[in-house]
Amino acid sequence: MVIIKLYVEGGGDSKALKTACRKGFHQFLEKAGLKGRMPKVVACGSRRNAYESFETAQCKSDGLPMLLVDAEAPVTEMSPWQHLRNRDGWSCPCGASDAQCHLMVQVMESWLLADREALVSFYGQNFRENALPKNENIEQVLKLDVFRGLEHATCNTRKGQYSKGSHSFSVLGLLDPARVEGRSLHARRLLDTLRRVEPA
Repeated sequence: MVIIKLYVEGGGDSKALKTACRKGFHQFLEKAGLKGRMPKVVACGSRRNAYESFETAQCKSDGLPMLLVDAEAPVTEMSPWQHLRNRDGWSCPCGASDAQCHLMVQVMESWLLADREALVSFYGQNFRENALPKNENIEQVLKLDVFRGLEHATCNTRKGQYSKGSHSFSVLGLLDPARVEGRSLHARRLLDTLRRVEPA
């Protein structure tokens, strides 16, 4: 039995955003079938802070830490650690395994593209679904195109244009995980890994 701590990128520097980040991920993971075996979600703000927080926990043997950050670019390497080493110069700390490193490809907002019903439900009237990227493989949609599509789709809605801070985690909590893992191999890898670990 182990305590899983998932160190995630997101939440910025404010307490309110970190709370929203934890809540959004908690709702998403619970709906993915992890109720009763949930990891502790640690909202770390920046990618760098998420990596450094994970590194500290790993080197202190603090339960079973896992890292979840945006890939920020197409992923071509077999190993997430290899991607982070090549793109960011981050090494795999203190003997951490591949199973402890996970990527949102190419960004968390890519997951939102997988469940358009959740976006429609959140934004309501005047949401322009046809402005979203058409590629069914959400991991192939470039980061810039993900954000541009969300901004164009939402600009005339009552909630206003998509905002990474105030909207992102609310929509995350509405997503159907089955849709996300059906269109993202890396999301499926994360969820399958969490499902296999025996909780404390």
